[in-house]
Amino acid sequence: MQSRAFSRLWMCALAAAMAAMAARSALAQDLKSFEQKITTKVLPNGLTLLVCERPDAPVFSYNTFIDAGDVNDPDGASGLAHMFEHLAFKGTSEIGTNNYADEKVALEKVEKTNDAYEAEYLKPVGRDPKKLEELKKAFVGAQAEARKYVVPNEFTEVAERNGAHGLNASTGLDETMYFWSMPENRLELWAWLESGRLSDVVPREFYKERDVVMEERRMRTDSNPIGRLVEQFLATAYVAHNYGRSGVGWPSEVGQITATQAMEFHKKYYVGSNIVVAVVGDVKAAEVMPVLEKYFSKVPGGTKPEDMTTVEPKQFAEKSVIIREQTQPFYIEGYHRPNYRDADDAVYDAIQDIMSNGRVSRMYRSLVRDQQIAAEAQGFSPFPGDKYPSLFSFYAVPLPGHTPAEMREAIHKEIDKLKTTDVTDAELAMYKTRAKADLLRGLADNQGLANALAEYQTRYGDWRELFLQLDRVDKVTKDDIKRVANKVFVDSNRTSAEIVTEAPAANAKNGGAE
Repeated sequence: MQSRAFSRLWMCALAAAMAAMAARSALAQDLKSFEQKITTKVLPNGLTLLVCERPDAPVFSYNTFIDAGDVNDPDGASGLAHMFEHLAFKGTSEIGTNNYADEKVALEKVEKTNDAYEAEYLKPVGRDPKKLEELKKAFVGAQAEARKYVVPNEFTEVAERNGAHGLNASTGLDETMYFWSMPENRLELWAWLESGRLSDVVPREFYKERDVVMEERRMRTDSNPIGRLVEQFLATAYVAHNYGRSGVGWPSEVGQITATQAMEFHKKYYVGSNIVVAVVGDVKAAEVMPVLEKYFSKVPGGTKPEDMTTVEPKQFAEKSVIIREQTQPFYIEGYHRPNYRDADDAVYDAIQDIMSNGRVSRMYRSLVRDQQIAAEAQGFSPFPGDKYPSLFSFYAVPLPGHTPAEMREAIHKEIDKLKTTDVTDAELAMYKTRAKADLLRGLADNQGLANALAEYQTRYGDWRELFLQLDRVDKVTKDDIKRVANKVFVDSNRTSAEIVTEAPAANAKNGGAE
């Protein structure tokens, strides 16, 4: 007679297999239905429009996907893509100003005074403190003069007064996205606003926003021990590719970015051929496509910017970073892996799921539940981006009384199991079921669908790949997982970083050192 444990395992695997079959059938049907609902059009300027008809409620969501992010920052100007994201909310020549003709002149003066100040400030020798003070005063005064023409936050206020919800943007290493949801009867207003900030951006309050980004850096990195560790971890893991640069930007470079550089970045990357706009909701393509063409045809055309040609060389020696300070200990390690187009991309997803997806995952059960040495333990991939070859990383947060060295050893034991022992039928089946369920959940709301359509159209040139990827999920085998683990998780391909907690310095007698 079979044991109860075996019976439960068999029933779990059977249930997972049935769920996978049902999910696959549903997704196949969805692909056919989506093909009937989605209209795609490439404008003469190269910009791609996607319209998905989903009349469930009288609203729509959109995603404007720019195929450029932090990784595209020019040398010496890290943080520029992020800066431009901030700039995109400052309005255009028609919105955000009370007199653009005069404001334009004032902004040109701001740039000239900044250039003069920077030239003196950056002198390696012979800097004149008195002259520097005078130039800074002129720069500050020029900014004050330009602010007289600014109507603060008018872009966002117009959108929100007309029902915009979830108005936001994000800059990643590989892309920049703008998105919100809105009543369907405000679609033309949205098209005017969105196309305007793509084609008619003004470097308004640029240096004020530069200070905001500098503060973001201080909060996310300089004042955050884990932020500092991860920055050093990536800078050590990469020796050539821009994934090794600070995403938010190096302090000296962010502090010297100019509005002129931001506009040059816009001219290069905010061209039609580098932009996909997806609209999902209570819209009819036949009615809205002419409206979208009218406005988004104003976006400048031009060839798609050249792709990055720098290839990270093969790592042939293990590397490590150790930070010693009085803070929470932490351990992270990463292994170089190919980008999202690799034939084994779904295998990496399977490893991540089996190692890290929830309380039934291997790392949680081992480090957190059973050994009780970690407060948290996970693997994640790809990191820090996916457009180019990246890292498969693992991290763990030690509980009091435990060390990064223990985390390292425990993580390696779990990795070794992947290399030497097949994952179970249930683990593999549950990965495939979760992958399909996650896709279905992601498509459930308009914003999630708009985000996915824009990304997959950009990355693969066809939004249908969003559904076709599940064929690769179904094909992942136990042997694939073991093969990839043995190929990638090797010592010479590893970079690790840890925070080792230092004990507070003993106070000297009588209240401290003399």
